[in-house]
Amino acid sequence: MLRELSIKNFAIIEDLTVGFVEGLTVLTGETGAGKSIIIDAVQLLAGGRGSQEFIRHGAKKAELEGLFAISSENHAAYHKCAEAGIEIEEGMVILRRDLNDNGKSVCRVNGKLVPLSLLREIGATLIDVHGQHESQELMDDKRHISLLDQFAGADIDPLKERYSTEYSAYRELKKELAAISLGEQQVAQKIDLFSFQIKEIDACQFRAGEEEELAEERRRLMNFNKIYERSNTAHEAILGESRGLDWIGQAMTDLEEVATLDQDFREHSDNVSAAFYSLQEAAFQIKNILDDLEFNPERLNEVEQRLALIQSMKRKYGATLEDILTYREKIGEELESLINRDENMQKNEQQLNDLKVKLLLTAEKLTEVRKKAGRKLSDAIMQQLRALYMEKADFSVHFEPLAADQFDHNGLDRIVFYIATNVGEPPKPLTKIASGGELSRMMLALKTIFSSTNGITSIIFDEVDTGVSGRVAQAIAEKISAISMHSQVLCISHLPQVAAMADHHYYIKKQEEAHRTVTSLTEIFDNARIDEISRMMSGAEVTDLTFQHAKELVEIANGRKKAMTI
Repeated sequence: MLRELSIKNFAIIEDLTVGFVEGLTVLTGETGAGKSIIIDAVQLLAGGRGSQEFIRHGAKKAELEGLFAISSENHAAYHKCAEAGIEIEEGMVILRRDLNDNGKSVCRVNGKLVPLSLLREIGATLIDVHGQHESQELMDDKRHISLLDQFAGADIDPLKERYSTEYSAYRELKKELAAISLGEQQVAQKIDLFSFQIKEIDACQFRAGEEEELAEERRRLMNFNKIYERSNTAHEAILGESRGLDWIGQAMTDLEEVATLDQDFREHSDNVSAAFYSLQEAAFQIKNILDDLEFNPERLNEVEQRLALIQSMKRKYGATLEDILTYREKIGEELESLINRDENMQKNEQQLNDLKVKLLLTAEKLTEVRKKAGRKLSDAIMQQLRALYMEKADFSVHFEPLAADQFDHNGLDRIVFYIATNVGEPPKPLTKIASGGELSRMMLALKTIFSSTNGITSIIFDEVDTGVSGRVAQAIAEKISAISMHSQVLCISHLPQVAAMADHHYYIKKQEEAHRTVTSLTEIFDNARIDEISRMMSGAEVTDLTFQHAKELVEIANGRKKAMTI
């Protein structure tokens, strides 16, 4: 549940920290005081869409932080955090979000920076905000199937996961088949092109590393004279008239004799000996190379032509010789696939048909589970609606099956909620006949049903009582109170009946301080609370009569709450 909420520089709220506990907490106040701003803050904290407009005028950023308590390690938030490597200590989860004036958000969970998408996933396991937008979900019949599946829960989840996997495989294979199924002219053109390119590349008989070898050979051939002259001069310096090696040999002999007399010369003697034998070997090898050296202008021409061919092919098929060889391998495989495309198409079409049969069988099982869940949901909704003074209403889940070739990501079902609100009238789509008050009660009925199964422990109602009054308002108040028996509920309301049922009542006030508008939030008790409920009943003026009525309303509410717990 939400234990503490901190808001800084958000809209007209400068700095606000408030603690919450179990049960039903109601927030009331005059229109424009900032009640909905608090709900906006909670929604953003749970990953809702942010905007620079939320930042208080004159501030560089808005800061939102919420402390949530989780009682069980089986809670979905534990699993989400564990997957992200976020530690939860003593069952506490701290969500934080900063909205900067550059339009960017900084999100943290228990101090760890996280992307907005993860904040949204974790927030969805902790908070369920219900307001006018959620009521509009009922007016979109495309959302009805997801609401039914949510109600079906564990009965349908494994099937949906299996269907989703099969559906993805089907779509992928269908895409591959479409790629193979080119027009005959396109296929012929590709076969001709690939055949020509393969023939051209194969005729060159390229080898990996050949370009580097040729470049080295060209360098030797182009510098033949310099190589011959310099290596011959070096050979003469070692073994020619200069007698370089002879002088080093004499030095070696002398040092060997000295080393027998003075060990300090031993290392130097060894070094000179090594140099002598190395020079002797080098001179021998240089002589062999010189004997074999022969300038071949024809070979230089061949090398130049070969390198020019490589450059020409690189301009067509790749930046390097290796790229050309890789491209040759690739188009070879594609050519083989095109030549054998009829066989491949038949194979893929058979696989596609097999997948479709498998997919339709899973879709039929989905329909069976949904129909069973639809009957249960209808009964549950009817029970809730009777408690909300819609006892004459007739609610049903209507199935509009799709043709076998029209299946989509949901299967073969189109789900529409139907309702008849008056006796003798046939049920019609909910989207066509429900009023604002009826929609509020429908959504409240759904929330009542889902609240005990979805694991969310904090539910926020934002003016769900719009468009109702009298005994219906009282019924809604009692329904919200009943939900708070097993889930923490925060509720913004204009109804005195809802305020009277509160376990905790906060008053939101807007005022001017130093030429700035600020919002304050105060928990009210006893007479202050009755004064506020009296104001909600009669308007700005509180009289002795309205005060007594408000006091009586609170006493009645206390009696109803006591009866609920028995």
